[in-house]
Order: sequence, then C-alpha cells, then structure tokens
Amino acid sequence: MTLRFAFLLVMTCSAFAADVPTNAINIDTGRQLLVDDFLIADTTLKRTFHAAEVQGDGPILKPETQLELNASRGKDGIAVAAPFGDGVWFDAQDGLFKMWYHAGWFDGTAYTTSKDGIHWERPSLDVTTGTNRILPVREVDGHRLMRDGTSIWHDYFAKDPAQRWKMFVYSRLEHGDPKDSRGELMTSPDGIHWNPLRTVGFLHGDNSSIFHDPFHKLWVFSVRDTATSLRNPEKGIRARFYHSAKEFEKLAERKDNARAPFWMKLDGRDKPDAELGYEPELYHFTATPYESVMLGVFGLFYGPPNDICSKEKRPKIIDLQLGFSRDGLVYDRPHREAFLRSARTPGAWNRGYLHPATGVCLIVGDKLHFYFGTWSGEGINGPHMYTGGSTGLATLRRDGFASMDASDNAGTLTTAPVVFKGKFPFVNADAKDGELRAELLDGDGQVIAPFSQKNSIAVKTDSTRQRLEWKGTADLEALAGKPVRFRFHVTKGKLYSFWVSKDESGASGGYVAAGGPGFTGLTDEKRRK
Repeated sequence: MTLRFAFLLVMTCSAFAADVPTNAINIDTGRQLLVDDFLIADTTLKRTFHAAEVQGDGPILKPETQLELNASRGKDGIAVAAPFGDGVWFDAQDGLFKMWYHAGWFDGTAYTTSKDGIHWERPSLDVTTGTNRILPVREVDGHRLMRDGTSIWHDYFAKDPAQRWKMFVYSRLEHGDPKDSRGELMTSPDGIHWNPLRTVGFLHGDNSSIFHDPFHKLWVFSVRDTATSLRNPEKGIRARFYHSAKEFEKLAERKDNARAPFWMKLDGRDKPDAELGYEPELYHFTATPYESVMLGVFGLFYGPPNDICSKEKRPKIIDLQLGFSRDGLVYDRPHREAFLRSARTPGAWNRGYLHPATGVCLIVGDKLHFYFGTWSGEGINGPHMYTGGSTGLATLRRDGFASMDASDNAGTLTTAPVVFKGKFPFVNADAKDGELRAELLDGDGQVIAPFSQKNSIAVKTDSTRQRLEWKGTADLEALAGKPVRFRFHVTKGKLYSFWVSKDESGASGGYVAAGGPGFTGLTDEKRRK
C-alpha cells in the first residue's frame, strides 16, 4: 500500500484533513515536507534523501560516574551512559535541554541537563543521594528490578501538572523468571520524581516504546513481539504490534489482556548486511510529530544473534532508518538506506547497537539534533557485547530529510490543489548558486494574477525560512480558503519544504518534535519579543 493511497483512505476522518474541500489538501499545519509524492502532482525535479551527520570524533556523554560504570557490580560491571529509548527534550519552562539515559547496564535511569545541547551537567539529586539517578533501586518479591528499554515523553497536553512527564519502563527481575519481566507506566511533575501509575497487563517485549500522536490525539504503544520470518516460515523475527488509547493510563490495558494486533515488520526490500548476512529484523521503533507528519525511526537489526555477540564480546549491529506517516498507522520508508549507520569497526565508539532517543529530534536554529545511544563493546572491565555504551549527536538541516533538486537546467514542481488560511508563503530552499521562483495556479491550471513566475521575486539564497514575494501584491490573503496549486521553478537549487504562515515571522504552526530553544510549546508559533 502506498503512503498516498493509505492516507486517502482515511481522509474523511483523519485529523490531517479536517474541514478540507474534497478536491484540495489542507496545508495549515506545519511545513510541507517533500519526502513523498503526496503533495506533488507533477515535477521534473529529482528527489534526494539526506543522512544525518555525526558530530565530533566521539560521544557527547560517556560512562564516568560510579553509577554509569556499574561499579556496584565490581568486575562484572558493564559501563553505559546512553539513551536506550529514554528521551532527550527541550524544556521551555526551564530553558534547558534534558536527557534521560541508561546508566550502568540494567542498573539505573539517570538525568542530565544542558544549556546548549552539547555540554552536559549531571545534577546531584535527592532520589539516591550523591547521584543523578531518577528511579530508586526497587525490588519485587526479593528480586531487584533491572531496567531495560524505557521511553520518556514530555506531555504538553497534561491537565495535571503532576503528570507533565510520562514514562514507560520495562524491567527484568534479577535472578528471576524472564516471564515475570514487567512494563510500567509512570508520571512525574519534573522528570525527576516519579509516581507509578499502572502495570502493563498484556504481553509485550523488551524495547517496546510509547509516543504521542497529536494529530489523532492518541497515545501509541509500539509493542515488540515476534512475527513470522519472510525467509523462513518456521522462524520468528522481531516485529511491531500496535496498541493505542486516548488516555495515557489506558495504554496499560487491553480487553481480556489480549495481545496487541500485528503492526509492521521488515519486508523484502530490506536486505541483509553484505558482510554479516543475517536476515534483518525490526528491533526498535518510535515516532514523533514533526511539522505536518509523524516522523518514525526504525532500528534495523542486522546481527549477529545474541549468542554469537556474547561469545565474540561485540555489540549487535543496528542502523537507523526514517519513515513518514500521514495517517498515524502507515509509516512509509521511501529510502532504504541508513539515516544513521553503525561504524562496524572494532574499537570505534559507535561500533554498533544504535538506539534513538525518545522524542527523536530537537530543532536547534537551522539544524535538527538527533541524540542516540551506541555501543563500542569496550569497557574498563574488558570487552562485552553490552559495554561501552555512550551518547552521540548527529545533525541534519531543518526539514532536510529530502530535497527536490534541479541542475543547471531549470526544473519545476507543481503541487496538488491545496487550501490554507495563512497569508505569507515561505520555502526552505538552497538556491545560493541559482534561483527559485514560484507562481500560483487556479483549478484550470491557469496562472492567478499577479502571482506569476514573471512577477515572482527570485530567491537566490540558502535559507531554512525564506519568504516568497511577488511584485504588485503584499501577501496571499485574497487566496485564503480557495483551492490553488503552487508551481516552483528551480535552477541549480534544492527545495526542502514550503508552507503558508499566518504571520510574517514564518511560524509554521506545525509540530516541533522534542522542542528546542525559542519554542514555547508543542508547535511552531510566533516568537515572543
């Protein structure tokens, strides 16, 4: 099923398409990304997908404290200071970047803050004196709870300030029966002091995760379980199962505790790693609202299996790919190459086992910040498949997932009919070596005066927020609410996104993922002076 077809199936009930004429697409929410053909009726431009760029020669956070070094376990300690899901968010209330991360393998969940998203400080908290641990050591029936995959979400919609932060944590019982592993939902007013809310009552595996879809006002539980292999019907592979609820606490329950229904697994387009040769599996999946779409991160496991990694004392190889959804259910991966790739090199700090942070990305000026956990397999107590976990930072141009490109010869892109309530059109484009012009067409494909290519003031710069203007008119107010088409003319340039803002600041009204400096909430609104 194509992404566009899946979206059209739900247009009548989808939050993405509220109050839209049947022959036009509403573009009031957010920057309109060009990652697929949903908005494109015709084009001679070429789509190029872009990967994130890892910053620096090493991690921005690595195991240093006694907690992170797993020192309480002595020579058996496994050093980790990395998101294993967990989360990285910008908290506008405090003006700080905040990171929750896995501290010491299967030991603790810790918390650190930053003013710039690069340099991090570990506060001394009162949960466990002298540490930055945010969950105390807990026991069940005499067995210590050992945390596994965790998700932390900043809930902008929380009516109760005491539940401003949400957590799902999956824990194993030390020396206990694996079937007694458990998932819990928790809430917190500050991200430091947590109150248990519910225990998940149905089957779910480690590395399950939670996130919120504001388009449909749903909490989503991305449940990990096994599905049938495409290559061997007798084999089970890691896959994702779906459960959602309007209320956070309802994520913990299903009728009669039935298993969640199948959602997605990897398919025939996902090829084995050329050197490892194992069937790839969907190891991890999480998502976030970004501008006009849900942005999903797929963790693709390429091997080796756990027993071989344990024997060879090396991390598993997991790369990250991106998917995009316009209906909250179908996540299309149009580009089956790594957005973030494991180094795979022995001794490298990012050798393998990549995990995205919950929240996925933050907007920092003209860049997107992607924080991720990664494992080297090298620790102070020697090599181990789960040691040497640290935190990396990768960046991408804002909206830079895909661009529509033109060479020396001019190319065009014409949209499907769209409607908007705003007045001021903007583009994210790189035309510093060429130019970009735009025109507007009516339902018959005729140019609407004075919004012609000839009257268009050429864009000849590289900007993630560049206003479009035409001679003889101030804005698009006269066209608000009327179906129109945009036609972009590009020479030696790249077009990443376009949108129509309600004000001259260029605020898109779209979702801002895990936030960032300058944003006061979940969406991109006009900046305060």
